[in-house]
Amino acid sequence: MTRKIQSVAVLGAGTMGTGIAGLCAERDCQVLLLDVTMDAAEKALERIISGRPPALDSIEKKINITLGTLSNDLDKIADCDWICEAVIEDLQTKRDLMERVEPLRRDGSVVSTNTSGIPLRDITEGMTTRLRQDIVVTHFFNPVKIMRLLEIVPGEDTKPDVIQTLTDFCGGQLGKGVVHAKDTVNFIGNRIGCFWMLMGLHKAKEALEAGLSMEQIDALMSGPVGLPPTGLYGLIDLIGLDIMDFVGTNLDVNLPTYDSGRAYTTFPAAEQAMLECGQLGRKSGGGFYRMLKLEDGSKKKETFDLIAGDWRDAAVVELDDAHMTLDAMFEEDALGKLCWDIMGGTLIYAANLVPDISDDVVNIDRAMRWGFAWNQGPFEMLDALGPNCVIEKIRSEGGQVPKMLKILEQAGVTQFYKNNRTEYLGIDGAYHSTPTD
Repeated sequence: MTRKIQSVAVLGAGTMGTGIAGLCAERDCQVLLLDVTMDAAEKALERIISGRPPALDSIEKKINITLGTLSNDLDKIADCDWICEAVIEDLQTKRDLMERVEPLRRDGSVVSTNTSGIPLRDITEGMTTRLRQDIVVTHFFNPVKIMRLLEIVPGEDTKPDVIQTLTDFCGGQLGKGVVHAKDTVNFIGNRIGCFWMLMGLHKAKEALEAGLSMEQIDALMSGPVGLPPTGLYGLIDLIGLDIMDFVGTNLDVNLPTYDSGRAYTTFPAAEQAMLECGQLGRKSGGGFYRMLKLEDGSKKKETFDLIAGDWRDAAVVELDDAHMTLDAMFEEDALGKLCWDIMGGTLIYAANLVPDISDDVVNIDRAMRWGFAWNQGPFEMLDALGPNCVIEKIRSEGGQVPKMLKILEQAGVTQFYKNNRTEYLGIDGAYHSTPTD
């Protein structure tokens, strides 16, 4: 079957739905945008046009968007090449809508569910063979217009031409960086990124008790290791403790019993107390940090000291040269130990997830660069550190060498990539051509 995408139905006009609809309309696709009521759909179109930033760069492209409701206009999906469900992150809501969609869509249409972590197998369990063959997860990162990453996740029965059709369309016409993930909890980006954050809170707690400050931790967990300037606490303030709590609950339910991330699905006591009193982050006016406007019109940044349990003036921190690169994790002091615990632990975690969440290191590295704005992906970081140096440190501490590092060692090579990253090390211990991005 030859499939081509020229028209798109987006079901659900929330943040993700409007972002997807706006991008498709901007790229000259005909878009059917449906929500619960026409009033909600019209307000969504207004956000597409006038949001900050607007989803449409060219306001005249709004002519490509037709509005409707899920109750009165769902039958119009029969005219659409791609049906993208983007309703709330709730399993039963998605299943109920898919039950309604399936008899109305035409043969050959591609279906996707936009979710950040609900397994596709749970959404399609017990549904028709036709749907299971034509559906994938499309996990767009928010905001859709800005974030490059799109994870495409097939099910066991998804036809290869469905995956290829969406990959070609989203990577080509929509300009996304497509990575191919497997139907596992939180897919690639959020699986590793949320491990880094949740595990990081626990390791940071130990560092705070040992005398480090929150500002020192964020200074280290940012530019020096190739991560965004928010650091650990600043990033969680941006996301919200409530969202991270939801993520932790989902991981607790769905992670394999042997997964080391199971130790970090709940918050340390101080963060749990913040959650319970509504101190969630930027959305609540403050979380780990807050900005106060003073009477003279200036602003002052404050830090919520997790040890003291109260606010104080934020400190300005400058790290010394020894802690300004990833090599900080080989330092023997408190900051070096913390860097090894958080960043080293995350690299070890990622190196144990191939081929469970992805068949190769390339998709994992791209997911972290495109979705979390890391300067390098985990395996690119390992190459920068020297994989054999990491193996030596793991063994010196009595730890277990993760799967991909074992493969590298057994293959007798010293890097995951070679020839300017045009080749990567596969799970078979041989080098393969790196797919173009």
